[in-house]
Parts: sequence; structure tokens; C-alpha cells
Amino acid sequence: MIINNTQNLSINFPGKLVFGNGSLSGLPVEIIDAGCKNAFIVTIEPLLPALNDFIAQLTANNIVVSTSTAIVQEPSFSNFETLLSDAKIINPDIVIGIGGGSVLDIAKLIAAQIDNDQPLIEIVGIGLLKGRNIKLVCVPATSGTGSEVSPNAILVDDSDNQKKGIISPYLVPDIVYVDPLLTISVPPAITAATGLDALTHCLEAYTNRFAQPFIDIYALEGIRLIAANLVQAVKNGADENARYQVAMGSLLGGFCLGPVNTAGVHALSYPLGSTFHLAHGLSNALLLPYVMEYNMEASLSRYANVAIALGCKRGINDHETAKMGIEKVRSLIAECNVPAQLRDVDIPADAIPEMAKEALKIQRLLKNNPRHISEQDAIHIYNEAY
Repeated sequence: MIINNTQNLSINFPGKLVFGNGSLSGLPVEIIDAGCKNAFIVTIEPLLPALNDFIAQLTANNIVVSTSTAIVQEPSFSNFETLLSDAKIINPDIVIGIGGGSVLDIAKLIAAQIDNDQPLIEIVGIGLLKGRNIKLVCVPATSGTGSEVSPNAILVDDSDNQKKGIISPYLVPDIVYVDPLLTISVPPAITAATGLDALTHCLEAYTNRFAQPFIDIYALEGIRLIAANLVQAVKNGADENARYQVAMGSLLGGFCLGPVNTAGVHALSYPLGSTFHLAHGLSNALLLPYVMEYNMEASLSRYANVAIALGCKRGINDHETAKMGIEKVRSLIAECNVPAQLRDVDIPADAIPEMAKEALKIQRLLKNNPRHISEQDAIHIYNEAY
């Protein structure tokens, strides 16, 4: 693989990032000092008890607070339009997303679209959103998507049931608070799937055709942190140190998403989510070792470095080392009790040809893959994963 890292490197960091156990306690003062008067919080119902004190501090300072828990799965265009209508009535001066990736994606788009005359369909794609005027705060409650620091938002288009991306620097929040303690209550299965999603972000950024040395630093450290701590976070969710380290790994993976982005694993996982409604992280975990096997020979030295970051010892050559990395990923998936094959989640074998056709539409990600994936290649990978 020849890496093309001569193109411009463009990174849009959030205006402010605060990371640490218990850090959410500092966010109310931030919002109060900013002079905000009308807050719209997008979150999930299980988090509401943890947000009682946060909301009470805002209301005690004469800030009107409205909350929505309408997003309960990967959101569609129609889900977004419904919530946007509600948000326009509320007319907030700050939007706060507190939750998993779907919640954060919706919050980012709500903040951008409340007073924007561009319809949603016009901003689907890369760099088409013209701006954002409403203040935006994101607080992740899972360690996986990295949405809190990425310029991406993903929705399912109701018209063709395909996942579509809105990518814009205006979707990067003004303020990000990452409080790993919010992830303590996340169940083991979700902890595992989201953690493996974060691992995939880092791995696909490092082995990307458009890899960048600056992003390599984030990617390799993210791989190291997640591989070393995810099993403990899954098996002992109350372990604050494990939660902290996985949250940091997830954050680093999020920083990989704008400048470099993902590749074949994510492209091939999209049909699993849009057609069979599998959670995004689980979809990636099901395909990750099989895409790694397919890609390995195209980028042996990079896959060997991935193996070292995963905690493997270097073998006699890059090929042996890279193979150990793939086996390490398989063992992580097994230790996290995540399904390892498509048949384990009731994907029918006869769906594979159509899945391959749908995956090939995701060229914005497939172009990043270190090895070209044709429709027949996609069928082969799905069959291997079956």
C-alpha cells in the first residue's frame, strides 16, 4: 500500500475539551457563565437520574431547560425532522447532547439546523453545511463513537434505508465534557460493542490509504488503551480506571474521524445496521477481524504495528506479527462475549449478495481502504464472516 499523506491535514478541534472522572460537575457553571437562557438537552431516559443535579443547577440560575429522550436507536431522517420541529418551538440558545453516538449526532444536527434554511437533504455529504449559530455542547455517555469530537453525523435515509453522512466542521461542538463515570452504568454488551467500535476507528485510521503521521499518534495510543482495558471494563463495569482508559481511547478514536476517517470495516457494516438494525458497534465487531485478514498483505508493516499496539510481541517478521494482531482482536471479541459471526446474529446467508451491493455504495469510506474492495471481494468477506 502506498500511503497518500501529502494532501492537506485539516483538524477541527472542539473549542474546549474537559476530560476526567466527575468532570460533568463543572459544566453547569460553564453554561451559566456563557449567559445562556434557554437550553435544549437531547439525552436518553436511563441517564435522567444522573442529570438531576445538572438540570437543577441550570434552572436555579434562571435557565429554561427542555429535554428530549426521543432518540432510542440509530436515528432516521424522519426522527431528526420530528425532533427539529420540537426544537424550533423551544428556540434554545444552547443545545446539549448527553448520551451515545446517536444522541450526539442528533444534537449536533439540531444545533446546526434550528435556524438554517438548508433542508437536510442539501447538507448530506462532505462540507455542504454552511454554518451553525447555536451553541453546542456534547457529553458522551458511552465510550465508542467519538462523535463528541468528530465532524460527522450519521442518519438513516427513510427513502432508501441507507445510512447517510453529514460531514462538516460546523458539527464539531463548542464545548466537550468527557466524564468516564457516566459510562459506569452502561451494560457489558454495550460497553463491549462501543469499545470495539472505538478500536475500529483507531485501527482503520492507522491502516488508512490517507493515514497522517499526526493522526497515527492518536490512533496507536487509542488502540493500546482500548486493548489493554476493554475486557476489564466489560467484566467489571464499576472499575473507574478501566472506564477512564477506554473513554480516553474512544476520544482519541474520535479525533481520527475527521482528518482520516474509517474504511472497509465501516463500509461493510452499514448494511448490517440499515437492513438488519444491528447496533453500529456490533456490526463493526462482526467484520473487523475478517477485513483485517483481507487487508493485511496490502499493508504488512502497519498491521504489524497495530499488533504491537494491541499488546502482541513482535514476531520473526511483519507477516507473523500482523497475524498475531488479528488473533488478538479475535480473542478480545471472545473475551467480551461479542458474537463472532454473522450467523450468530441471524443474518441470512442469502442476504449477502444484496449486502455487498449496498456496501459498495459507501465509496466515501471504501476509497480509504488499504486494499481495493470490489463487489465480489465484499461477498467473499461476508462469507468469511458468516
